[in-house]
Amino acid sequence: MGMLHDLPDTALSVRQPWAWAIIHADKDIENRSWQAVNHGLRQRGRIAIHAAKGMTKAEYWEAREFIDGLGYTCPGPTALFRGGIIGSVEVVDVVSDSDSPWFFGPRGLVLRDPRPCRFIPAVGALGYFKWQPADYGIVPQPAAWMLPKPPKLTKTIMATQPLPLFEGEG
Repeated sequence: MGMLHDLPDTALSVRQPWAWAIIHADKDIENRSWQAVNHGLRQRGRIAIHAAKGMTKAEYWEAREFIDGLGYTCPGPTALFRGGIIGSVEVVDVVSDSDSPWFFGPRGLVLRDPRPCRFIPAVGALGYFKWQPADYGIVPQPAAWMLPKPPKLTKTIMATQPLPLFEGEG
């Protein structure tokens, strides 16, 4: 598992953390508009999951709240790969209604048998596309909002005398 030759050459790009949820959190529906699904109504079988480069702060927190609410623990934003292939899944149907908690509509690709793989940088596209491995240079750096914030200094402590630099001085 995870070898390049084991991955299908057709991929679907999904924004994080939804792509992570498909591979690691039993997300069995990928929601699409009618127009987006229309081009893939006949597409069945195993596809690669491409984690899109883009992920806004609002998108992340809305998705994380939903994912965590289902009992999964969504990784932090810097732990989510973006800009490449993260695994594969089998598309078995396209539905306009589902009892799955992941279904929002108006259409949903029904997914099963997710398989993670090592991360492979790849340029994404809308809809189904043929992917090619790319250079790691295409992988986006974390946005400022994704990075941990240093603790705020609440007050300055003034020394009454110079502090020693080494233990035993002074």
